[in-house]
This record gives sequence, C-alpha cells and structure tokens, in this order.
Amino acid sequence: MTSSKWLTIVACVSVLALGAAACGDSDESSGSGSGDLSGSIRIDGSSTVAPLTEAVAEEFEAANSGVKVTVGTSGTGGGFEKFCEGETAVSDASRAIEPEEVEACKKGGIEFEEVRVATDALTVVVNPENPVNCLTVEQLSAIWDPDSDLSNWSEVPGLKEEFDEELQLFGPGTDSGTFDYFTEEINGEEGASRKDYNNVGENDNATVTGVQGAPGGMGYFGYSFYLENEGALKALEVDGGKGCVSPSAETAQADEYVPLSRPLFIYPSAEALKEPEVKGFVDFYLENVNDVAEAVGFIPLTEEQLDASKQATAKLTS
Repeated sequence: MTSSKWLTIVACVSVLALGAAACGDSDESSGSGSGDLSGSIRIDGSSTVAPLTEAVAEEFEAANSGVKVTVGTSGTGGGFEKFCEGETAVSDASRAIEPEEVEACKKGGIEFEEVRVATDALTVVVNPENPVNCLTVEQLSAIWDPDSDLSNWSEVPGLKEEFDEELQLFGPGTDSGTFDYFTEEINGEEGASRKDYNNVGENDNATVTGVQGAPGGMGYFGYSFYLENEGALKALEVDGGKGCVSPSAETAQADEYVPLSRPLFIYPSAEALKEPEVKGFVDFYLENVNDVAEAVGFIPLTEEQLDASKQATAKLTS
C-alpha cells in the first residue's frame, strides 16, 4: 500500500478513535469502542477487499489496544478454504461464495452469512502511452479468451486507434475473486482465460510495474488499487453495450459501469461471533465502513445495502 494511502488511513484512525473514545461510556454494550476487549482475530481472503479490512482493523485496534487483527491475502478462493476449515474468523471476498465452498463450510460445521461491505469498479488498465481509451466487452474477450492468439494491439478487432505494439498481459491468479469475476463477465465462464499472460498471483503491484514498463501492457484489478496508481497507469473505459463508461464511484453505484462493477463482501462465522472481540470488530466494521471506504478509495454502500448487511450479521448472533 502506498505511503499516501497509509497517511489517509492514519487520519481516519485518529478521527474514529477519538469518536469511539468519546462514546465509549454510553455504548459499552457494543464492545466496539469501550477499549476493554482483548484477543486476536484472523482474517484472510481477497486482496481487493484486504485494504478496506486493514483500514478498519487499524481503527478498531486504536480503540481496542488489547485486540490484534491480522489480515491475509490468499485470494477469495484461498480465503474460503481456510474459513471453511475453521482457521479464520472472517473471510474477505470479492465474489459471492460458490456452491462447492458452501458445501465445504457445511462439512466443516461453519455457519456464516454474506455481508456486503462496499462496491467495486473492476478496472482495466493500460500504459499511459497507449492511445486506446475504450474497449467493448467483445474486444476485451477477443484479447483474454482462452482461444485468443492476439499478440499485438493492431490485431484487436474493430479498434479505432492505430497502435502497433506487442500485447503484454498481466492478471491475478486462479484463486483470486477478481480473476473469477473478470473471466465470467468478459469471457462468459468463470475461470475461462488464455494461459499465456503474466500471472501475478495476489500481487497487484506486479501488474502496476508490468503495465507501467510495457507500452502495450494491459492488466486489471480493483478500483481502489487503480486510484493508488492512477498517475502511473491509464484506466480504460468499457462499453458494455450502451457506450463507453469510465470506472468511478458514481458510475458503479448508478449501475452504469457494466459489466465490471461488483459487490465486495466479508463472511463472518457464527462461532467466531460468539467471541466478544470478533463481534465488536464486525459491529465496528459496519458502523464505520462507509467513511473508511470513501477515504481509501472504495465505493460506499447505499443506506439500503448497509441495513441489509447489519441484518445479516444480526441473524448470525440472534
């Protein structure tokens, strides 16, 4: 995470920690701001959601110095594996849990609810020297489809701009929810992707470095990560059938940035929520997530979405 983003998070920590301290006496029953909680909370999963969870964790720890929150980034799929085996209290996810993962959790005795925490605009990035500003879903599919053999930008069908430069593709690994979402929406099937791209795993920084260093480079990741690096990269507009639309908070929330706007989730387990520090953390997360999301580049929930998330959590603890 860039130093400028951490400065923003530190500022959020200070503001919310002061607020939590101010209301601690009157709201000790919630446990989120009373400062008397202790223990450890292990979270793993999506590298897209991780910066948001890390930011909330920083603030929660500032208000509850006896609690240590660790946030791993083994990918949405990798996170669910650990979660369903009971290794983590909460799983970060950039896609909804899949049937086989639900079954794995059932076998592991893990009861959970899906809790939406933000909205994302999955962003396709290119080198700033690239004259192309917009691609249709069909053109993106022509580039990323499993059967694609395109090797130069000049081979992209229907491209308006003349750009004779080698295509160099960078993307996440198969455990990534971002990979799952992108392939399903662009290629029509989850996991369907050409294999000859630079697989960066969960290291989005490698995509930044790769695309920045290659005139014909292209990659994709979450919107917040693009905001961290927008000076070094160019975001492509995407035409989902109704014209070119750029990724932004406004276009994603208005359902205009299609098909690459998506919900982001956390999955807490019912068993973990029996621990006061975990319940306090999840309550704190939902009380503060919209302010934190906006501060660190995510797209906040609507009131209706936030209420639904609180109800899902309440269902686990009722």
